[in-house]
Amino acid sequence: MNALAKQQCRELAEVEKLDTAAISENLKQLANWRLDEEQGSLHAEFRFNNYCETMAFINVVAQIAHRQDHHPDIRFGYNHCRIDWRTHSVDGLSLKDFICAAKIDAALQWL
Repeated sequence: MNALAKQQCRELAEVEKLDTAAISENLKQLANWRLDEEQGSLHAEFRFNNYCETMAFINVVAQIAHRQDHHPDIRFGYNHCRIDWRTHSVDGLSLKDFICAAKIDAALQWL
């Protein structure tokens, strides 16, 4: 588990919009995630064998989001899912987005 995944969103004193350098540095710690410059979000796409596996993954993401009190946009179909993280309160990306993405990467090891 990387350093981002060990952090907790609820423990952050302040949430600030990350600059380009901080975004680039945090992206290096993530396996599956890319910057969507058009939407201003951090996103990843995942593929599964069937609908049941897709929904199981989405439920894991929902638990992470609930525990971190930070919620992504999720789009899915039969065997695929796209997750977008963006901190609306700062109108961009914050450390919260990267923490949650890292937690999802860590959870994938157990699915």
